[in-house]
Amino acid sequence: MDIETPLAGRALVVIVDDRTAHGEGVDSIGPLVTELLGEAGFLVDATVAVAADEVEIRNALNTAVIGGVDLVISVGGTGVSPRDVTPDATAAVLDREIPGISEALRSSGLAAGALDAGLSRGLVGVSGSTLVVNLASSRAAVRDGMATLTPLAGQVIGELSWIEE
Repeated sequence: MDIETPLAGRALVVIVDDRTAHGEGVDSIGPLVTELLGEAGFLVDATVAVAADEVEIRNALNTAVIGGVDLVISVGGTGVSPRDVTPDATAAVLDREIPGISEALRSSGLAAGALDAGLSRGLVGVSGSTLVVNLASSRAAVRDGMATLTPLAGQVIGELSWIEE
């Protein structure tokens, strides 16, 4: 007998990587995030790749919000190099930041040995009724970040859907 898991929500994954966006590399992170979201009960609408460009990132995030997903996760472009502009693009999309979740992602990432997670400038917040999350791009940062994020995301999405009723 199959027992259906309740749907945690709809999600979209945005991979911020110049090579992947231009078809020059293979995306290994998008499938990982999709798998982890599926395990957490999310239906992933799509995975899109964009270049490390503020306008492209902002457009992808806005498209997800307008599309009505509950959660959009961007991966990559959160560090300190000049090309790491994901947090800057995300700030323009958010209505409200949730700094506690950003801090939890950095802290747990460092504790797990994912240095890029600890150095991440990634933001987490709400745009409309969508939770928007920036993750660092290493597999360790993604795995740890998703483990930290999913219970918190469920709480936020529940609160946002309660407001809409």
